Amino acid sequence: MSGSIQATLERVIWTALTTRQAHLGHGDALARRYLADVAPFAALADKTPAAYQALHALLQPRETVALLSQDELRPIDALQATRIGLLHRMVATRAAEADGSGSAAAPDVIRLSEANTDEMLDLVQKTRPGPFGKRTPEMGNYIGMRDGGRLIAMAGERMRMDGYVEISAVCVDETWRGKGLARRLIQILRGEIERRGETPFLHVFSENHSAIGLYERLGFEVCGTFVLSRLGRIDPGPAGA
Repeated sequence: MSGSIQATLERVIWTALTTRQAHLGHGDALARRYLADVAPFAALADKTPAAYQALHALLQPRETVALLSQDELRPIDALQATRIGLLHRMVATRAAEADGSGSAAAPDVIRLSEANTDEMLDLVQKTRPGPFGKRTPEMGNYIGMRDGGRLIAMAGERMRMDGYVEISAVCVDETWRGKGLARRLIQILRGEIERRGETPFLHVFSENHSAIGLYERLGFEVCGTFVLSRLGRIDPGPAGA
């Protein structure tokens, strides 16, 4: 993995929120976040107390956001950080291996939009691929597969910056797993992204070895490992409590 790719993607959340997806978030020159119903992610311009104070101002009481960082976060006293886990960032660098996976009987791929949000949320609730809100489909292109009219698999684009697009929300209904549907959806999205002259990347928890193996077979390579943390406001309790 080249150092230039690592450097470009090192601050992907901040870059997305200050460029191509600025309209889906809010904040200032010190801290920015996605709108709550779009995605839970936020980013800081730096790790100064002023930046953390700016992030604090963007949060409602008892609200949390997720941040990626190279090291453990040490926020100001008014914010509490909880470590969620380690994430690998993987970038498509080579063609997929011909491993014989896939199903000739797989349902046809369909385009999904905001009109399909309810059934997308229902599939996410069943499969738990990661954060997904009511307005997440506005972040990029989403595709899926149906069986008997029911959505059984999907994948889409999440964070976007010049030259790079994240593949996310890859999920398959339990009864349809092992038939190559996830692979097929990822490959379709990857092809579309690359034909636009952009490079696909994705995130995966470091302990999810089966997913990492699939992504490696599809030509993705780890380009960095980050700490995923949840930050929330520490608000004073009621008077006299």
